[in-house]
Amino acid sequence: MKPHSAFFCRSEETIRRVYTPEQVAEIGSLTELHSGVFDENSLGKEDLSDIELIFSTWGMPSLSEEQLALLPKLKAVFYAAGATDGFARPFFARDVKVLSAWLANAIPVAEFCAAQIVLALKGYFRNTRMIGCKADWGKAHAAAGPGCYGETVALIGAGAIATRTRELLEKYSINVIIIPSRAERRTVSLEEAFAKSFVISNHLPNRDDNIGVLNGKLFASMREGAVFINTGRGAQVNETEMIEVLEKRPDLTALLDVMHPEPPEEGSKLYSMPNVRLSTHIAGSINDEVHRMADYMIDELKRYLAGEEMIYEVHESMLLTSR
Repeated sequence: MKPHSAFFCRSEETIRRVYTPEQVAEIGSLTELHSGVFDENSLGKEDLSDIELIFSTWGMPSLSEEQLALLPKLKAVFYAAGATDGFARPFFARDVKVLSAWLANAIPVAEFCAAQIVLALKGYFRNTRMIGCKADWGKAHAAAGPGCYGETVALIGAGAIATRTRELLEKYSINVIIIPSRAERRTVSLEEAFAKSFVISNHLPNRDDNIGVLNGKLFASMREGAVFINTGRGAQVNETEMIEVLEKRPDLTALLDVMHPEPPEEGSKLYSMPNVRLSTHIAGSINDEVHRMADYMIDELKRYLAGEEMIYEVHESMLLTSR
């Protein structure tokens, strides 16, 4: 007998964006899928007491004990997105499994970073901003980067994104060093990483003890022409100190996909500095890439139904560190 399932999300549009009609149909072929999309306000208004499985994505509501009591048969939540911190704990308290596609989200971020790292090592960002006319050609060429072969890149943070980025860079003969997020686990310090690497890419987990750790002293120590990439969190950078260094060091480049606040306030120097390139938090799963996360959860559903070990299960000890 197929388990009963339902989509839970505060936005039906978000469900349609993440789950294609074909993916919804596949879930419907494997389970008895309730029609519609439900949220916390649906509980008590409709009888959902037969639901064993929930499928969701960004916009999954945090349910209270009273609301969860209306889902007595619930066994698992399949979350086609990343961090589950906002809603997972009440499920753990009721021994409900939480499965997350956070590893799927690591793939596009790693691809984004690897592409920027290769361009950075070639000196692309500095080179292109130096060309304004024919007379600039020779000077810009002389400022090209060291290239990929044997050069050093530092990935700050040892999670899934950094691991995947290193795997993508292996074919380039790049010396990749990964700096764990916790100081006591490091064999290379942040100071050494910033001073020795031509590219530094931030992948620190979203924890309070990482706020502001990337400061002006670190940026000032960077090599001539070096590049800083941030796809982690904007708050992990002391932006005021970083801007001061970048103003004094036009040879440096900062590629920022995340900022704090995001977007930067009107009038922020980040908008106008020639050696800063902003992107609108596009490193993670966007457009067609979000369907990969739904695929991960459908694959996990098949393992669940077959009684196999789950690959993407989230445990309470992972919260705030699963990035």
